[in-house]
Amino acid sequence: MSTTEALRQHAEHQFAHELEELQKADTHARPANWQLSPWAVVTYLMGGKLDNGFEVSAKYIGSRRLMEIAVATLATDRALLLYGVPGTAKSWVSEHLAAAVSGNSTLLIQGTAGTSEEQLRYGWNYAQLLAHGPSEKALVPSPLMHAMQNGKIARVEELTRIPADVQDTLITVLSEKSLPIPELGTQVQATRGFSVIATANNRDKGVNELSAALKRRFNTVVLPVPASEEEEVAIVVKRVGEMGRALQLPAEPPALKEVRRIVQIFRELRSGRTVDGKTQLKSPSSSLSTAEAISVINNGMALAGHFGDGVLHPHDVAAGLIGAVVKDPVQDAVVWKEYLDIVVKEREDWKSLYRACKELE
Repeated sequence: MSTTEALRQHAEHQFAHELEELQKADTHARPANWQLSPWAVVTYLMGGKLDNGFEVSAKYIGSRRLMEIAVATLATDRALLLYGVPGTAKSWVSEHLAAAVSGNSTLLIQGTAGTSEEQLRYGWNYAQLLAHGPSEKALVPSPLMHAMQNGKIARVEELTRIPADVQDTLITVLSEKSLPIPELGTQVQATRGFSVIATANNRDKGVNELSAALKRRFNTVVLPVPASEEEEVAIVVKRVGEMGRALQLPAEPPALKEVRRIVQIFRELRSGRTVDGKTQLKSPSSSLSTAEAISVINNGMALAGHFGDGVLHPHDVAAGLIGAVVKDPVQDAVVWKEYLDIVVKEREDWKSLYRACKELE
């Protein structure tokens, strides 16, 4: 299957032209085995115009200084931990950093409660192991080992979902820059350019705290929720447009007022007060992240395109909105009903959204 037919392209394929143009224009010093200089990596993330007039699109909308700190960390011998509440673009930034630095964002270990030590270190081809015993031929390298051998970036998603004793497998790799293979009496030493980008959040159930020893091996960059409504609206509009094109949704891009309304609802419920500060609100158990706002709009566009007139209306987003807010059917349902009756019902231009939500109760 060609990359153009993939449901979701990897960053290095989707933005291959931008990476190529940056490589041509990049005259800054590059660390060993980096595809771009730190300056060019930050430009790739934040967007900007090159000297030849080429426009690089923004992948991250937020603080440039945070991205500079993250990239500078990767240029040292320290690993990078992207930390924050769910939906603050940790995985998105991790993927784009790996694509810009290494040209490969696929050396990925997805952290879950079932992630084993073998998935972080290496495994064995058991047919080879039984036939010939431990040997290099029987060894199955993990993405982390591949990154060490080739001087690439390894990504560990949801590090705090991994059991604590398995997390600590990383300590030797991050401190000694080597991965022992006791069965063969040897080790893999990291090549220049190798580093680890991990992501973690403290909101999900089943989180395992990082040990102090492991924390010390990371530089931590906290990715905040968007600082302002305008910033969050810009993120949602950008990502909805990109995903709508990728998924070929047969609907018009949503009107700015619909996006702004969803973002305002999320921000008010997150903060526990209305935008004018006059009314205190209860907050639901869900995180109501920017990523969930994007999902609500995309789901609404699919409904409008396939079962409506192609234009996003309040009744298209109502179901997705309720699903995003009401994660706990008891506690969150009360919070949502109060918000509907106290806030949504009283706003003159929100009457259609109020009716659409009430119809689904």
